[in-house]
Amino acid sequence: MNNGGALHVLGVVADTHVPDRVNALHPELLSALRTAGVERILHAGDVCVRQVIEELESVAPVTVARGNRDWMLSPLPPWSALLELDGVRVAMAHGQGSFFTYWLDKFLFVFQGYRFERYQRVVAASSALEADVYIFGHTHRAENRLVGGRLFFNPGSASFGFIKGSRHPSFGLLTIRPGGQVQGEIRPLNGWRVVKGRWERL
Repeated sequence: MNNGGALHVLGVVADTHVPDRVNALHPELLSALRTAGVERILHAGDVCVRQVIEELESVAPVTVARGNRDWMLSPLPPWSALLELDGVRVAMAHGQGSFFTYWLDKFLFVFQGYRFERYQRVVAASSALEADVYIFGHTHRAENRLVGGRLFFNPGSASFGFIKGSRHPSFGLLTIRPGGQVQGEIRPLNGWRVVKGRWERL
């Protein structure tokens, strides 16, 4: 990491699942990203349709890593993405891993429940290069953990999320400060719930 550079604020989104689970983006998501002043949006997979990317692009340029439900996207995004901002390497992958890893995790989830360590290994292995920040999705569970000097960051699902055991859709902000200091923040998306595949105000 270098000692110079500017402040960077990245929006981090995952598991929007439009329209396979809900008809549209969370009604507050775009305005929340605009208010945060993000310069780029990172979507960690399960976008599902191109329209979601286009709506996010109305806020800022979008970088996408392909999720296991993104086979309808055209063109198909890569399985992983690597960005470098002022010397900070940010790797992003959805987090499902290989076909074998995906089904093994389904099996283990039944008997062990959610375990962050399983995804930590898969996400780190998904990037060809070591990174300072690993962004992932897939689990719908928000994570903001520093492990061995590296940040593992999952924004949770922007449609069906879990924050510390409670059900909340959410997104994330990743702030990279001059000198290479990185801060992750999970922001809940409140005021709405999904009823029969559509957003309904609480």
